Amino acid sequence: QVQLVESGGGLVQTGGSLRLSCAASGMIFRINVINWYRQTPGNQRELVAAVTSDGSTHYADSVKGRFTISTVNAKNTTYLQMSNLKPEDTAVYYCNSFGEWDFGRGFETWGQGIQVTVSS
Repeated sequence: QVQLVESGGGLVQTGGSLRLSCAASGMIFRINVINWYRQTPGNQRELVAAVTSDGSTHYADSVKGRFTISTVNAKNTTYLQMSNLKPEDTAVYYCNSFGEWDFGRGFETWGQGIQVTVSS
């Protein structure tokens, strides 16, 4: 079983920065992709950023140039550096991962979510 634990959320003023962490643990053979999603009440989860095992990254248009996703493979930890935060970035942020817990045996798992609040 693979678990994801997010940390680093909180309250920040407009223009400020936060760094979210997503630490994976458990039986992991390979992580193929890590996604960061966010969700506000009454809305669907929105893909914010993603990083694949070959280092390719993807960002939502709304965060390009402000957010950076990175991974430290040795720690099975993925970071989401968020800068120049805006009130519309306020949401619960979720880490999501696709990978293999053994050769050819895949998993998908979600973290518990962490609140980010940007005050105006």
